Amino acid sequence: IHIIMPMILFLPSLLVLLLDQALLQVAPILTAQAFPMQVNIDSSVLRSIQVPNTPSSSFSSSSSNPSSQLIGAIDQGTSSTRFLVFTPRGQIAASAQLELRQIYDPEHEGWHEHSPEELWENTLACMNAVGDAFRTEGLLAGHDPLPPPRLAAIGITNQRETTLAWNRATGEPYHNAIVWDDTRTHDVVKSILSSSSDSESFFRSKTGLPIATYFAGSKVKWLLDHVPSLREDVRDPEKRREVCFGTVDSWLLWKLTRGRTFATDVSNASRWLFMDLKTCRFEKELVDRICSPHDVPLECIPEIRPSSGAFGSVDSTCGLKSNDELFRDVPLSGVLGDQQAALFGQTAFHPGEAKNTYGTGLFLMMNTGTQPVPSAHGLLTTVAYRLGRDGDVVYALEGSVSHSGSTLRWLRDQLGLISSAADSETYASETSHNQGLYLVPAFSGLLSPHWNDRARACIVGMTAGHHRGHICRAALEAACYQTREIFDAISMDSGVELRALNVDGGGTVNRFMMQFQADMLGVEVVRPVVMETTALGAAFVAGVGGGGGA
Repeated sequence: IHIIMPMILFLPSLLVLLLDQALLQVAPILTAQAFPMQVNIDSSVLRSIQVPNTPSSSFSSSSSNPSSQLIGAIDQGTSSTRFLVFTPRGQIAASAQLELRQIYDPEHEGWHEHSPEELWENTLACMNAVGDAFRTEGLLAGHDPLPPPRLAAIGITNQRETTLAWNRATGEPYHNAIVWDDTRTHDVVKSILSSSSDSESFFRSKTGLPIATYFAGSKVKWLLDHVPSLREDVRDPEKRREVCFGTVDSWLLWKLTRGRTFATDVSNASRWLFMDLKTCRFEKELVDRICSPHDVPLECIPEIRPSSGAFGSVDSTCGLKSNDELFRDVPLSGVLGDQQAALFGQTAFHPGEAKNTYGTGLFLMMNTGTQPVPSAHGLLTTVAYRLGRDGDVVYALEGSVSHSGSTLRWLRDQLGLISSAADSETYASETSHNQGLYLVPAFSGLLSPHWNDRARACIVGMTAGHHRGHICRAALEAACYQTREIFDAISMDSGVELRALNVDGGGTVNRFMMQFQADMLGVEVVRPVVMETTALGAAFVAGVGGGGGA
């Protein structure tokens, strides 16, 4: 998207126009609408695969069967579950997607949960749907010209800070998963900050993160405070061995391997408030300062592994169809948090390369190389990835915004102003100007660079002359204003002036928003050829990890 309009001046005061009490809030609901499975398969892509011995190949394999070089990717996001199959050239051969229920508690403002069992069942359903599609196409029958496909590896990418706890012995979760944008841990955060005058600076220097409701550690503390059965098990010297705290990647790995793997990768581990950013290890001191007075053994927290390498293999009895050779004993060889996966999928392998993802939230991330760069402008210093045990840890700066695509879902589900996300562009395009109306989508507070979990959403400047088109336009513009804030902060922290912005995520199909973004930043906005960069990044690291050990 090229600049065709004079640059619109950024309004730095916009995000300061907040109310302690919400003018507009997400109505708490349990979304119960039945969303159909979406399945796509491109048999022509599968049948045209050639043995990847050419320089254009993305994955390596010693197999002479081209179809065994297919890579699977589980993309367990906030809004939906997806399973995709990629060819060695990065083409999407098949995919399945199922929307995920969002659970909001009517009695508790800011609570947002997912069902752990639904996260798993959706994953199984999407994988089985792809297997069924292969079978329907006759691709699992061994007919010429393609032998029966078998995946060479599977990668996992996931919503990152969403946290749950389960019991090893029973396999049962203690509670619903607490979603990353949930704000129930405000009092936990307040208590940690007041416990010591150096808490904020201590955690910033050790973990690269501020103490906030966003991160997994505060959610672990809340679960211990409010789930009696979990608290009792952690206190019991014998039963505590069966307690597992994890993010979504850990849960899926544990389920896929039938409990043989309890692990996470370094990118997800960096979002807990428990990991030392330099050693990339969970530290008991950090756990204790967050979880006090509870004593949480490190054995209850996943083992940290590199992003590519051995995470086990798919167990044939995990719940996938027993006659499906597509998945049998396939190595699980790559894990990345969703935003790090998008960075990897955008091939941002060098310091100074960045991407912005417009998904449920909005996340601008820049590769900063093998040394962590502290932020003085409200950003996160985080781990981007680590390839194998002998590989260097690569770090990143990140700006996180909690609501982008979810703002459009709010317009659809709670206000009924649109019937699909695409409608927002149609209605916004009918207005030539916002006529002074602005929307601050702080439905669960503000993340980067403000870190104010008590902020709430508001619409300002509304008059009787405004209509649906203006509200849709304001919702789209809000994402662009917030991107501009983070864009400037990353430039100040890194000393790198971004001359273009690589983008991905569902929001990038909205040409109105992408054009407005280019005008707001004054740089070119570049969309990738393969739009599914998050899943592609997971496939890439799985392909790398599948070629050798951890």
